[in-house]
Amino acid sequence: MLKISELRNREVINIVDGRKLGTICDLDIDLENGRIAAIVVPGGGRLYTLFGGGRDFVISWENIVRIGVDTILVEIPYRN
Repeated sequence: MLKISELRNREVINIVDGRKLGTICDLDIDLENGRIAAIVVPGGGRLYTLFGGGRDFVISWENIVRIGVDTILVEIPYRN
C-alpha cells in the first residue's frame, strides 16, 4: 500500500531527457473508477510559481514508468 503523503516526497524524473520535474503537488482522481488518473507537478521555477506563473505538469498515470523508493520515473515525449 502506498500513501499519498509518501508519493508527495518523491522526485519526478522524465526518462526521455533525465530532467527533474519536481515533486507531486496534487493528484487528479477518477472518482467514477476510484483510481488516480494523473499526478500534478508544479511547472516553472519555485519563485515563479509562488507568484502565479508557470504551468503545472499534468502527467497521466499511463505515463508513469516506475514508482521507486525515492523517485517516480515518467515518460513524457518532447513537444515542439
